[in-house]
Amino acid sequence: MNVEPSVQSKLLQLAAVDAELTRIAHRRTALPEQQEVARLATERNGYKDAAVAVEIGIDDLDRDIRKLEGEVEAVRKREDRDRAMLTSGSVAAKQLSEIQHELSSLERRRSVLEDELLTVMEQREAMSADHDHAGARLSKADQDLADAERLRDEAMADLEVAQRRCENDRAALIGQFPDELLGVYDKQRAANGVGAALLQARRCGACRIEIDRGEMQRIAKAAPESVVRCPECGAIMVRTKESGL
Repeated sequence: MNVEPSVQSKLLQLAAVDAELTRIAHRRTALPEQQEVARLATERNGYKDAAVAVEIGIDDLDRDIRKLEGEVEAVRKREDRDRAMLTSGSVAAKQLSEIQHELSSLERRRSVLEDELLTVMEQREAMSADHDHAGARLSKADQDLADAERLRDEAMADLEVAQRRCENDRAALIGQFPDELLGVYDKQRAANGVGAALLQARRCGACRIEIDRGEMQRIAKAAPESVVRCPECGAIMVRTKESGL
């Protein structure tokens, strides 16, 4: 295949644009800002789970408090009833002793229940402080995540702008190449990632392998318009003054 050297040299511009498109695609899949979003999202979910666990614990303690308060109130009502019977003067002597014994038992039972209630209320107070702390951590995590998502979106927008610019540059370039040359370039790029590169001294700019002297002599004898390809990787090698031919 023969192509004017000036046209061949423009393949370096196309290769540079395509290399930038490859870098953009790679950066999009390995965006540091996206990795930070993922990290913060995991951290935030951990804080959310912790906050939910505290809320469940508080609900359980509130249920225990209501139960104990109900039991204390029930015991107190029975105490009031027994005291009323004792002061009424209408209770027989035998029954009076039984009521006094029951009243003593009720007082002891109420004291135990009130101690239990106090303990649970203290636990509720401590867990309420944990809830406030968990809520503060969750709120900060939400804000950190929102900030990271904003930075991620800005980085993605920058990549979109860069990609559109490269795509426009590529569209402007490809019309300057013969279809056959462009077909070879695109096929080579699809196979090995680089379609064309500079032949610099004895080294292919695509695979970076040094070409042996015999092959270099063959290349040196090739007409300027001949399209030369790397014997190692197959990339189109563009010859310039830097090629040392």
